[in-house]
Amino acid sequence: MIVVGMGDMKVSNDPASSLITYALGSCIGICIHDPAARVGGILHFMLPEAKISPDRAAAKPFMFADTGIPALFHEAYRLGAVKGRIVVKAAGGAQVLDPAGLFNIGKRNILAMRKILWQNGVMLGNTALGGTVNRTVTLDVGSGSLTVKTSGQGVSVL
Repeated sequence: MIVVGMGDMKVSNDPASSLITYALGSCIGICIHDPAARVGGILHFMLPEAKISPDRAAAKPFMFADTGIPALFHEAYRLGAVKGRIVVKAAGGAQVLDPAGLFNIGKRNILAMRKILWQNGVMLGNTALGGTVNRTVTLDVGSGSLTVKTSGQGVSVL
């Protein structure tokens, strides 16, 4: 089990490994898998745009959608993944700790992710996005199966 922390990214080509990231609230876990190369990765990004904190983005690019998503794909390509085969799934983007929707970080994260994928000709597959609860996701690198544990709602497979 390889743990992906908040504002972090991990990619593996070990089919016996699993990647897990915990407590996706307004953050998003974007998960990619190439079934032929058996390469999988998870990015746990926290905020939509690096321009809000260029210094922090330079030190921790995985915190942001616009710097983390390209890095996730490039690392997967380095391990043998091919863009046209990659399956993309995502979870998170909930409205937590912001009951009035003042900041809408979850929604802004979802929009940023969708825009980046669309601009790069990448289709988003199954998702568990939005709502008001935390999620934990586990990606099986060998099969590409993504398990989502939703707080108070049980486990599902995307």
